[in-house]
Amino acid sequence: MTGSARRSHGWRVGRLAGVPVYLGASWVLVAVVILVLFGPVVRRLVPELGAGSYAVAFAFALLLLFSVFVHEAAHALVGKACGYRVNRIVADFWGGHTAYDSADSTPGRSALVAVVGPLANAVLAGLGWLVTQTLEPGVPWLLAAGFTYANAFVAAFNLLPGLPLDGGFLVDSLVWKLSGSRGLGTLVAGWCGRLVVLVGLWWAVGLPLLRGQQIEMSRVLWLLLIGGFLWFGASDAIRVGKARRGMEGTLVRDVCRPAVLVAADIPVSALPPAHPNTDTVAVDATGTPVGIVDFGAVEQVPAGARGATPIDAVLRRQPAGWVVTADPDDPVTPVVIAMQTVGTPLVAVRDRAGRVLGLIHGRAD
Repeated sequence: MTGSARRSHGWRVGRLAGVPVYLGASWVLVAVVILVLFGPVVRRLVPELGAGSYAVAFAFALLLLFSVFVHEAAHALVGKACGYRVNRIVADFWGGHTAYDSADSTPGRSALVAVVGPLANAVLAGLGWLVTQTLEPGVPWLLAAGFTYANAFVAAFNLLPGLPLDGGFLVDSLVWKLSGSRGLGTLVAGWCGRLVVLVGLWWAVGLPLLRGQQIEMSRVLWLLLIGGFLWFGASDAIRVGKARRGMEGTLVRDVCRPAVLVAADIPVSALPPAHPNTDTVAVDATGTPVGIVDFGAVEQVPAGARGATPIDAVLRRQPAGWVVTADPDDPVTPVVIAMQTVGTPLVAVRDRAGRVLGLIHGRAD
C-alpha cells in the first residue's frame, strides 16, 4: 500500500486474519471529547484523584477504542467467513468501519455480517456487568460500569433500523429477501435512516416544545452531530439504492465486451493483432486475468526486440479485485459495485465455470 493510502486511513496498528487495522487520525478528537466530558465526572465522584481523574478518563477512551475494534473485528471475521474480500478495519471519529467487497453477497450473509457487530458489543456489555458485580465502588468499578453502559448503548444504537447503521443493513437484507431487489432494499433502508433522524429531532426538539419545556442544548448539539452523520449516510444509501434499481434491468451480456486471451509469459512477437472493440487480456498460469495489452506500447518496441520482450513490458496491470464472477444473464450490479470498491473503470468478468467472458468498461478508453 502506498504512503498516501496509509495517510488516508490513518496509522496502521496491526493485522487481523490478514486484514490491515488502522487507527484514524480523527480518533484523537474522540479522546479529547472523552477527556473533557468524562474527566470532570470522575473528579466529582472520586475527588481525591485530583488531576488523576483525567488519566482515568483516558483509560476509559482506550476501553472504548477496544470496544470499537471488537465490533469491527466481528464484522471482518464473519465477512471473511462469508466469502467477502475484507480490505481494512478503521477506527475513527464516527466509531469505525470495515471496508469489504460484498458483490457476491446474499440477504442472509448481509444480515449476518451486520448483526454480529452489535452482538459483539452486547457480549462486552454483559461481561462488563459481570465484572461490576465483583468490584467495590472505586475507580475500577467506575471504569467497568462506564464500559458496560457504553457497549450497551452502542449495541442498541447500532440496531436502529436505518442505514448507515447496522440495523439499516438488516432492513436492507429483509426487503432484499422479500422483493428480490437489492436496490430496493438499500433504498428503503436509506429512507428509514432519514426517518430515524427525524424521530431524534422530534425527541430532542418537538416533544419539549409541545410540553412547554425548555430545550436542552446538549441534546440539540448531539443531535446535530450524530443526526448529521446519519442523514448524510442515509442520503448516500438512497443514491446507491436508486442507482442499483436502475441497473437491475441490465444484464452482464448487454455490456460485456469480448476479449482475446493470451498467456502472460509469451513474448511480444507472439501477440495476435489488435481487433476493433476487442480487448487483449493477459492471463496467468491459472487462467486469471492480470492485465490488458497496451498496443500503443507494443508499437514502441523495436521489431528486432519483440522476440525478447516479455508481454509484461506492454501490459496495463489491473488492481486486485478487478475480476468479477458473473454469468451472462446476471444483473450488472455486482460489476458496478466492484468498480466502486476497487476503484477501477473496468473489470474482467469470469463465469461460474471459470471461463473469461470479457471486459466491462465503466467509461470509454
